[in-house]
This record gives sequence, C-alpha cells and structure tokens, in this order.
Amino acid sequence: MERLILAASECDPEEQIICTPDSVNDLFELPFFFGDSLNRTMWLTLFAGLLVVAFFYFAFRRKSLVPSKFQALGEMAMGFVRDEIAIGIVGREHGLKYFPYLASIFFFILIGNLFEVVPFILFPVTSRIGLPIFLALITWFIFLIAGIRAQGFGGYFGHLVWPPGVPTALKPLVGAIELVSVILVRPFSLAVRLFANLAAGHVMLSLLLLSAWVFLAALPTGNLAGLWGLLWAGLGLFIYLFEILVAILQAYIFTLLSAVYIQTSVEVEAH
Repeated sequence: MERLILAASECDPEEQIICTPDSVNDLFELPFFFGDSLNRTMWLTLFAGLLVVAFFYFAFRRKSLVPSKFQALGEMAMGFVRDEIAIGIVGREHGLKYFPYLASIFFFILIGNLFEVVPFILFPVTSRIGLPIFLALITWFIFLIAGIRAQGFGGYFGHLVWPPGVPTALKPLVGAIELVSVILVRPFSLAVRLFANLAAGHVMLSLLLLSAWVFLAALPTGNLAGLWGLLWAGLGLFIYLFEILVAILQAYIFTLLSAVYIQTSVEVEAH
C-alpha cells in the first residue's frame, strides 16, 4: 500500500495510508530554545508582534519632509487607521486617544492573518481560538472602562439597563437584550468572527493544496487520475489569492468593530 501523507515521525507505510501523530499538538510544537514551553503558535505570535514593531521603527526612525518610500508606506498605513477608523468612527475628540490601540491591533492581526499565505509558514495565528479571544477581551475591557469613565458607572450601565428613547413598556426587555449584548455577545462574536473565517480558509487551502500534491505525485507512475491534481491546484491558487483579501478584510472588520464599540461607550447619544 502506497503511503500518501506522512505527518508523524514514525509510520508504517504498509499498514497506514495517512500517518498521524499521537497528538495533534505535535504538528504545531517547535521544541527549540525553551524545549516544549513555546509552541509554533506562540513563536509566530511573537514574530508577528516583532514584525509590526520593526516595520514602524524603520519607517519612522528618520522622518523627513520628503519621505522615503518606506516612510511614505508607513504614513499611509497609519493615516488609514487614524482617519478612516479612529477619527472616522470614534470621532476626533476621542478617536486620537484610542488610535494607538486601534492601530496596534489592526497591524498585528493583519500580519498574523497574512501568515496563512507566507511560504514555509502557511499558518494564520488567528486560526487558534485563544488569540482572538484574548484580543476580543482587551477590546471588551477597553470599551467598558471607556464607557464608565465617560458616563460614570451608574450612567453607563443605567443607559444599558434602562435605555433612553425607548417606550417605557419596552425598556425592561430592550435593556436586558442590550446588557447581554454588551457584556456577553460582543466579545464572543468579535472573537468567533475572526477565528472562524481564518480557520475555515486555512483548512480549505490546506485540503486543496494537499490534494493537488497527492494527485500530481501519482502522474510519474502513469496514473492519469493524477490529472485531477491540476484542478485542485487551480482551485487552491484561487483560494490562496482570495485568502489574502480575507486576511486584510478580517483585520479591518475586527478593528472597525472595536472602534464602534468604543464609540458607543464614550458617546451617550449612541445608546
């Protein structure tokens, strides 16, 4: 029996077509420097953060009136987040205050997402649910604190539980829905939206490219069924390009929703 897929260090090709490790974690662990204490996801998360810091450090360390191409790219990227998200959504008065956070999560998520299409990495760190949950909880904590600081504890939660502008008979129902939405639904949906889109794209891309490799590998043996590999390779290339768009879009959506949540907390009229 021919061995098609090898994903384990030990495998019996006579008995197994698809060889799998004892634990799925073996596919992600990179035991170097610190043994097994840091896995692949942790290293790539750290690497994504360092890439963002390095990019903007080298882009702005020597600012000039006539910017270099690198500085111009950095200014354009920062200007987009500042004007279109921070000021455009939160407003100039509060937007500039939260601009550093919004810029940080946008570029960090963007790099983490784009790892999906980087050769020899091909793994978006945001496809592991722990990271999206962590980022969503940071946003959740920030917009709650922002609302309490802007309106006071009683004012902020009072507007949630007893929303103004709603008929009195409906206020208890609408207030309960609003409270559950802000406290539970917002962080959950923010995390799951990012995770689900990147995980689904990663799985689809992996299956298509792996299928293409398996079928094309059969062509040298004269098996014409290997021609199906051309179809899978073509679909894989299409999904590959599509996932670049998804990576950018999901970073933008996460940051945009974070800005919207902050805006609804600092602006009383938004409730």
